[in-house]
Amino acid sequence: MKKLSTEHPEVFIIKPHAYGDYRGWFMETWTEKKFADIGIDTHFAQENHSFTAKKGTIRGLHFQKNPWSQCKLVRCISGSILDVAVDIRLGSPHYLKWVALELSAENKRQLFIPRGFAHGFLTLTDNVEVLYKVDNLYNKESDRSIIYCDPQICIDWGINEPILSEKDLNAPLLVESDCNFKY
Repeated sequence: MKKLSTEHPEVFIIKPHAYGDYRGWFMETWTEKKFADIGIDTHFAQENHSFTAKKGTIRGLHFQKNPWSQCKLVRCISGSILDVAVDIRLGSPHYLKWVALELSAENKRQLFIPRGFAHGFLTLTDNVEVLYKVDNLYNKESDRSIIYCDPQICIDWGINEPILSEKDLNAPLLVESDCNFKY
């Protein structure tokens, strides 16, 4: 298992090692000790699984306010996504900086996103399945969204008319949000 850097010093690519032979392959996607050995000491509390039918769908940008904030370990197990993490911690030297990475069933990469970040993804293929572990349970009262096209953040999604849920279509700008993350 390798930890690779991104443009943000706290967001990492995790590259599991797949062991293969004529039958197929096997890989460990998360091991508490191996993650601790590479500097990620996190205990996950929940795993989520989403399915998205259509290419061109954006899910996000989502986060949970403190004290229910969550770090995430995201991987795509079917199809391909552009996974995006945005630093929304007021006072951070990387405030509003975003990282985008293609995750796919083929490349087997995972993205580790710390607390204090908004997260979303764009489906690059039809029939996409995403699994992600979080280190805090879901809390409906602290669940928040930011509009995917927030001009303060300026994410280049590479798409003009994405498919959006009602929640994501009506999400506020970050400046209108009650986000409570501080660096």
